[in-house]
Amino acid sequence: MKRVLLLVLSLLALVGCSRKVQFTTVEIKDPVRHYYPILQGQELSVMIRLQNKGKVPLVIKDIQPSCGCIILESDHEMVVPPERSMMVTLRYDSRKNVGKVVHSIRFWGNISPSGMAEMRFDVNVVPDASYHHDYEEMYDKEESDRLLKKYFEESGIDNALGYYVDR
Repeated sequence: MKRVLLLVLSLLALVGCSRKVQFTTVEIKDPVRHYYPILQGQELSVMIRLQNKGKVPLVIKDIQPSCGCIILESDHEMVVPPERSMMVTLRYDSRKNVGKVVHSIRFWGNISPSGMAEMRFDVNVVPDASYHHDYEEMYDKEESDRLLKKYFEESGIDNALGYYVDR
């Protein structure tokens, strides 16, 4: 009799603890990014803002970058309360890449509709020149930087993000 009672109580305890996680909607700020060129060997910090737009907590079970050269700064299960956001910081190491590089980062969790959200970024990795720059190259770089700065000042666009997006 004691065994039957213990078995019934155990089953009730297990059934009472099971809870199905509901899906929620997620918004990634600027899900497609184009970063400005970097020199080979430089590291690029990629900061991603995830916002939970749903009514239930967002539980991120896994973050999968498309390359081993992208490292997650914090490696733990992440929970975002409803109507809140969190920042995920990744570090991209460009030592083994040259040219235009396109990467994606997938977030797995209770994300509606498929359980996954994705962001993509690209960057042009420029090999470091093995010679000293001559006058024309230095002048062109300075002129290019000046024109770019003038453009952002006149247009009112904030360039502090370090990337641009398609509009």
